[in-house]
Amino acid sequence: MKPGYILSAGALVAALVTGTTAAHDVTASANDKVKATFDILQARAETKGNLVTFIMTTRGEPGTEKPPKTGKFAGAGVYAYVWPTKIDPEAVGFEKGSGILAAAVTAHPDFNDEPLFENDGSQWHFHWVVLTKDDACGPGALKVKDIEPGTRPKLPKTWPGAPILIDSPGYKPRFDAKTVRVTVPFDSAETAQSVQFDGVTTALKVNGNLHAPLLCVSDIFKVGSGDLSLPGKAVPASR
Repeated sequence: MKPGYILSAGALVAALVTGTTAAHDVTASANDKVKATFDILQARAETKGNLVTFIMTTRGEPGTEKPPKTGKFAGAGVYAYVWPTKIDPEAVGFEKGSGILAAAVTAHPDFNDEPLFENDGSQWHFHWVVLTKDDACGPGALKVKDIEPGTRPKLPKTWPGAPILIDSPGYKPRFDAKTVRVTVPFDSAETAQSVQFDGVTTALKVNGNLHAPLLCVSDIFKVGSGDLSLPGKAVPASR
């Protein structure tokens, strides 16, 4: 796929390799048309008490490729390993029913959205984001939900101040060979154990005019399930 190409919801199903679910994991066949670092083979979620570890395995080594630095915030690119979930955004401090809550490991050399931590954005780091559809990003495309002017939605304590539904809690992703993982807490073990998810590798782009929509999904490299059906289910960690 060419950078910047936006897939509609219908085209997404036709364009991507169809994934399958083995047990409660999301698995997919290798696809040499997708860059190896973004070619998802498995997405998994493991629980231990109120903790969930989101795990993604790729054909190549994840985290080895980042968007090119442009020196500007407007039009800046973001690469991300994403686990969209069926958990209500309220579980991590956003407004109830505000969209699709997704765990995301991201890198973007042109801006810092972790003001509480030492990271200029170029280091891989974690966000909670709330995703919604917006045709302004392309037919059927997704964006990180904007905060409308004059509104004051419920936000997590570590919201970084951007006018979108994003949280920067500082959880550290770990890269090991062909796997990226990140462990996150929920308020209760019950919530952690109810996580249903998918695996997605994607690029996002900051609006060149810095207006809403501010951050659009600009390119989907691969969806683990093939159709964003979120078929994965969290399982207890084996150790």
